[in-house]
Amino acid sequence: MRAERITDAVANHGEGPVWWPEWGGLKWVDMLAGDVLSLQPSGEVTRWSSGSPVVAAIRPRQQGGMVIGVETGFALVEADGYTNHLPPLWQAGLVRMNEGACDPDGSFWCGSMAYDRTPGAASLWRLSPDGRTERMLSGLTISNGLCWSEDGSTAYYNDTETYAISVFDWNPEDALHNRRVLVDLREDGVRPDGLTIDADGGVWIGLSNGAAVRRYDAAGKLSAIVELPVTKVTACTFGGENLDQLFITTSREGLPDDEQPAAGSLFVADVGVRGHLPRVFTG
Repeated sequence: MRAERITDAVANHGEGPVWWPEWGGLKWVDMLAGDVLSLQPSGEVTRWSSGSPVVAAIRPRQQGGMVIGVETGFALVEADGYTNHLPPLWQAGLVRMNEGACDPDGSFWCGSMAYDRTPGAASLWRLSPDGRTERMLSGLTISNGLCWSEDGSTAYYNDTETYAISVFDWNPEDALHNRRVLVDLREDGVRPDGLTIDADGGVWIGLSNGAAVRRYDAAGKLSAIVELPVTKVTACTFGGENLDQLFITTSREGLPDDEQPAAGSLFVADVGVRGHLPRVFTG
């Protein structure tokens, strides 16, 4: 399958697409610009500044607005756009947040990475609905895609530098536990980035150096490939009225201006399967 380009190169480092009807559709981030992008019904793309040098991940809040991962931790955005930056989890400059999602209990998880990609310097953090923050995993390098299965018993996760798609068991008492490898991509040499889940239990993975999104079934078997005309494919999500369109973000970070002019654009593909709406932050 091939993806269709539906915007100009509107982001330097597009990431983290989320479809939410109460937002009016799709939002994603221009991560290292600190901006949230919105796709309007007209096809126009609008920008909103988070007030942070980095906006890493976004999810809807139950009361309206968004919860976001920013450079040094978390922030809560009200429905009117007012942003409350929570106390920083670390000092700015060495480490930043990178990607996240909400769990079945309504907490928001977001993982970090060092700006220089120092191995083991990253962690996965949890923001609980009551405002408590807790480091849940450490010793990571580039904490990336995260998504829970429809029944909430399983979570899929990418630490990009492992070249592997991992799977965890999950329950409210033990949180993420029993980590194991679902797919080892090292032999292929492709780097797993953002991910999403479809209604049939398939896992869709953006490949940050692979010019494609791949789908793996729950047993880890490759079952579909969506090709793109750009190398850096960062993340994907299902959206549209019937949740049957796969929206795909891309990056042009580090590319010369005259190379891959479509990099940084938003793409869409009809992949013959439906997805899910995202879980929301209940705080």
